[in-house]
Amino acid sequence: MLVACGGALGAVLRYLLTNICKSLFASSIYGTISVNILGSFLIGYFITSDIGNNLSENFIKFFLIIGLLGSFTTFSAFSYEAIDLISSKKYITSFTYIFISVLICIMFAYLGILLNKL
Repeated sequence: MLVACGGALGAVLRYLLTNICKSLFASSIYGTISVNILGSFLIGYFITSDIGNNLSENFIKFFLIIGLLGSFTTFSAFSYEAIDLISSKKYITSFTYIFISVLICIMFAYLGILLNKL
């Protein structure tokens, strides 16, 4: 039940943020990048956070991390968009998109972890 509720909320939040980015930048890749960077940061943050002292471990693991953030981040959308850019011969954009999506998301997950060590 926690995964389902978190997943529903994460999907709605992803939809909203993606549409906001589409209206600002006229492309879905910016929404996907945004949710993946933010989701990566929050996963890193929640995994190492002391928030568990105030919330149950099941709530953090199943609702926040697996449910909400699992449905909020969009690796399948990223994969499709990367292939679409390559198929459209937008090689520089596709390389930049892949680079940002992979390396920046890993960096932001690490930043989320570091934030808890301050």
